[in-house]
Amino acid sequence: MNNEIKVIAFGGVRENGKNMYAVEINSEIYILDCGLKYPENELLGIDVVIPDFSYLLENKDRIVGVFLTHGHADALGALPYFLRDINVPVFGSEMTIELAKIGIAGNDALKDYDDFHIIKPSSEIDFGNGIKITFFKTTHSIPGSMGIAIHTSDGIIAYTGDFKFDQTAKKEYQTDYGQLTQLGTEGVLALLSDSSNAENPAPSVTEKTIGDYIYDTFNYHHSRIIVGSVASNIIRMQQVFNAAAATDRRVYLAGHDLEKIVRTAMKLNELTLPKDDLLIETLNELNEIDPEKTVIVQTGRMGEPIKAIQRMANKEQSDINIDKNDLVFITTTPSTGMETTLAKTRDLVYRAGAEVRMISDEMNSSGDASQSDLQLLLNILHPKYLIPVQGEYRLLDSHYNLAKEVGLSNEQILIPNKGDVISISENEMTITDSVPVADTMIDGIGIGDIGNIVLRDRKVLSEDGIFVAVITIDRKKKKIIASPKLTSRGFVYVKANKDLMQEASEIIENAVQNNLDNKEFDWGNLKQDVRESLNDFLYEQTKRRPVILPVIMEVNQHHKRSNKSKK
Repeated sequence: MNNEIKVIAFGGVRENGKNMYAVEINSEIYILDCGLKYPENELLGIDVVIPDFSYLLENKDRIVGVFLTHGHADALGALPYFLRDINVPVFGSEMTIELAKIGIAGNDALKDYDDFHIIKPSSEIDFGNGIKITFFKTTHSIPGSMGIAIHTSDGIIAYTGDFKFDQTAKKEYQTDYGQLTQLGTEGVLALLSDSSNAENPAPSVTEKTIGDYIYDTFNYHHSRIIVGSVASNIIRMQQVFNAAAATDRRVYLAGHDLEKIVRTAMKLNELTLPKDDLLIETLNELNEIDPEKTVIVQTGRMGEPIKAIQRMANKEQSDINIDKNDLVFITTTPSTGMETTLAKTRDLVYRAGAEVRMISDEMNSSGDASQSDLQLLLNILHPKYLIPVQGEYRLLDSHYNLAKEVGLSNEQILIPNKGDVISISENEMTITDSVPVADTMIDGIGIGDIGNIVLRDRKVLSEDGIFVAVITIDRKKKKIIASPKLTSRGFVYVKANKDLMQEASEIIENAVQNNLDNKEFDWGNLKQDVRESLNDFLYEQTKRRPVILPVIMEVNQHHKRSNKSKK
């Protein structure tokens, strides 16, 4: 081989979302996608999770650019955090680039960034070093989706991004099978392929079938309809618009994220209005229209509709809430991590007197490749090596087995872990090294300042509460000035547990007095003794371990009396 080729997954393997892969060819690094993921339930208070950029920061002078496959958050959501520290060009389709610009808007550190480059499926980027990058059209739930092909003298490194095959797809969503065939003819050295739906043995229903189902739902339900959908699922938005127009309804867009994305898609002619007056512009206008003639599309914060619908069912929204006889129509397929939240949401909707329907209950719908799609792609591209990406381990393993069914050997397939450095030589593909890739958690404006210790404390606080003990001492006289003042939040109700509080107070006084009597007094030891004594006692009495916060205050009474006598 003429080139030294390495592939590193910074996210997107053995997890849902956060897709980001680096292809190193000799001294240069090509970044494929830069996504985020939404936190699982145990990440209390965390807004989003992004990849660890440490290795890329150390090697930022070697990075050629970021190449985006499509406009969903799992592919470009981490871009604002990446570009703050690594100023490199970003390439993507027109729709993808417009959504990337929305993502960095309002970020003061990136207000002058303008190194976006719009590419088309026919584009070729020649970096003058024997490396050429081309793109191929794929079918997904958002227009402008494309796979990426890095051409080297040793073969092509191909990355699919999210894709599926759908023979009924509209022109702007169609896969270019000619491009795929050409890549297979040229020779694919390694394929990084979507595994998000690799466990699904049945082909996904076509988008035409889904469009017809949405129309039937709108047509046969004779009250207000509230649609829950991911904001960037443009094809679903178009189907909702078409069904609303065909059933003489008008549409109100709830949520700032949704409106920005819809307006952007309309500006690019990727989303069209079947009727000029289809959209309801204001809440006042919505209230004046017969509810039976309306469709409300809800996406919620950052495009997550489920939690927004939960708030609507609880009457917690300031503008629109769920009423009796409404139909809540969930058109997104929630991740496995959202199943508990979804079940709770459905229950709340029924309690509010409304009805729930979900596309995923009725049919096998997905924006990602089924098992037959994955095997068809392998038969078109004939890659020498396969690296399954985009999915939890069981999905990557399913993809592994599918590839073996079409003739690939164990040595030709490698399931990576995050941070694995995969070296590809003429005769083998092996893991030769690893780089640090711990998750970086975003909480408010904080980036990476929340670690396992903080999350552990949050978990304890959420489960067992906090116990605060405030005591005042005179260290010179070695005496306690005031009895401990105890406060409990989320642990026990103080007034109903007076005996417990009295014993806890005595234990604190004993621990403090023992430290005061010690010739080698130390503040750290004092607080630690209080914590340990209280912890053992409270666990023995309640079988709970609250966060214990001792607050020790010191006064000098002799000094105060001296001042009074002087006065």
